[in-house]
Amino acid sequence: MIKVENLHKHFGGFHAVDGASLEIAEGSITGLIGPNGAGKTTLFNVIAGVHAPTSGRVTLKGEDITGLPPHELFHKGVLRTFQIAHEFSSMTCRENLMMVPSGQSGETLWNTWFGRKKIAAEEEALRAKADEVLEFLTISHLADHKAGQVSGGQKKLLELGRTMMVDAKIVFLDEVGAGVNRTLLNTIGDAIIRLNKERGYTFVVIEHDMDFIGRLCDPVICMAEGKVLAEGTLDEIKANEHVIEAYLGTGLKNKQKGAA
Repeated sequence: MIKVENLHKHFGGFHAVDGASLEIAEGSITGLIGPNGAGKTTLFNVIAGVHAPTSGRVTLKGEDITGLPPHELFHKGVLRTFQIAHEFSSMTCRENLMMVPSGQSGETLWNTWFGRKKIAAEEEALRAKADEVLEFLTISHLADHKAGQVSGGQKKLLELGRTMMVDAKIVFLDEVGAGVNRTLLNTIGDAIIRLNKERGYTFVVIEHDMDFIGRLCDPVICMAEGKVLAEGTLDEIKANEHVIEAYLGTGLKNKQKGAA
């Protein structure tokens, strides 16, 4: 679904992404792991249009989307969430969801004067869809709560809910488990699996929690120093010499020699 070819992103002399190439299969939940500073979030940002690449190519089902801005990718069904949730804190959880779809009738001055019935009907439909999304995510009891007052994990669920308000095709989740307790993390995991199996969402997940990655993701891609080191099942990744060296600073063979 997504193909990344020899992607580079430089910030001055720092090569955050340094020749990364990978493919994301349609209908998969792909894990992206690696030590801090590996270039994972920068890779997300380049694919999602937050940063233009220095060089390289990104395609979506064969269409070149390299460097397209986020709003254009949004309309193509390419969405991402952030490590720190970006909610509108003074609005309710329901209102946060209702404002996601673009091109709403109430956005034009003409319609606010002469199209009030159309606006009212549209808002009623959006309200019903938002309530369905909140129910799906098991947070319908928070519908009328201010989004800024709910917990970090509930904000992550709300971000996931935003992707459900539009025709999302592929969703990039950046450290969805950061600062989230285990119970809510399991709820988030359940929602991701259901969206994948029942609605055909494709996911790419950056996460440091290997239990979470192991439960959801196949394949798993490991990055280090801006490059792709390995791809496979989580067990294969854990056993990979280059991955062990990237995380621990020493390879398995050297550790075995030291133990001897």
